Amino acid sequence: MPRVRVALDAMGGDHAPDELVRGACLALEHQPDLEVLLVGPEQRLEPLIAASSPSPEVRARLSICEATEALDMDEAASALRRKKDASVTVAMRAVREGRADAVVAAGSTGGAMAAALLTLGRIRGIERPAIAVVLPTRPAPTILLDVGANVDVRPPLLVQFARMGTAYARTVLALENPTVGLLNIGEEAGKGDGRSTEAFPLLATAPDLNFVGNVEARALPRGVANVVVCDGFVGNVVLKLAEGMADWLGDLVREGIRARGGLSMLGAWLLRPVFRSVKAELDPARHGGALLLGVHGVCVIAHGSSRAPAIASALEVARRAVQEGILPRLEETFRHPPDPVTAPGDETSGASHARSTRPIHPETPDQEIPS
Repeated sequence: MPRVRVALDAMGGDHAPDELVRGACLALEHQPDLEVLLVGPEQRLEPLIAASSPSPEVRARLSICEATEALDMDEAASALRRKKDASVTVAMRAVREGRADAVVAAGSTGGAMAAALLTLGRIRGIERPAIAVVLPTRPAPTILLDVGANVDVRPPLLVQFARMGTAYARTVLALENPTVGLLNIGEEAGKGDGRSTEAFPLLATAPDLNFVGNVEARALPRGVANVVVCDGFVGNVVLKLAEGMADWLGDLVREGIRARGGLSMLGAWLLRPVFRSVKAELDPARHGGALLLGVHGVCVIAHGSSRAPAIASALEVARRAVQEGILPRLEETFRHPPDPVTAPGDETSGASHARSTRPIHPETPDQEIPS
């Protein structure tokens, strides 16, 4: 299989560029069909590469693309207009020009989204991109979207998110007919706010969706639907709560074992393989990247606080997305859309299918997701 080259914004995030360079080297050690294009100032990146002591084979798959500016975590996405050589923009440009197959950005999410829209543009038929994360639920993973790109959406956009999530599930999870749920405060059809009650019949009557109804947040870990849609505000809260609960439960177990001592310590020692397996399964670093679906390129957004293992995971997500063809799948899904979905009282909600795909300024460029 041909190698996949991923452009990594080496200057984005809380721990840039040190942890990002380490993450790139870590990923290359374990993924022989991966190449990484580090985007940032060569004079800063070269010493960090040398300090990581990559093998000659790994070093041969690691290159640098010069970028003289960076978008700080606390800067608004509008700063990209004056920082023309910002590393996140240069990384997106590498994808647009065919010098990279995908991009990973771990800095400001609003900045990454703005750079993707301005540089790559949208897929025809998609009004707003959405950020999709794969949750380690049982019995199968769950794709949750949107988790931060759009904090306020109209009901028809939730249908669009569902179609993007379905295409993702078919491609990455290899599901022929993935189920779709609407995140809500109850399972009944009439539950929720006005947006939810309007979105429910739109999802239920969409001919290309396998809609199973409302899904409560407490049911998410049980994998009750393969794809679950919500607005970016709710999705972001759910994701951060899940990450916090995983950490808290680990602390709770450790404190309980220490408090009881004796046989509890012995039991914990015997159960170490189980604890390690559970910890690895719930570790956000293992699921270190979320795809920005809807732009004309494979774009993975990592946590702003990502360290090397999470960056390596995000690069793996990008590589798999390219190899499994998520972009062609999305383009095909929206090339021949079903009849426009229109919410009650909204005669223009289906107009996005006829819109141009030229790059635009995002309506909500400074929103943040997992950091």
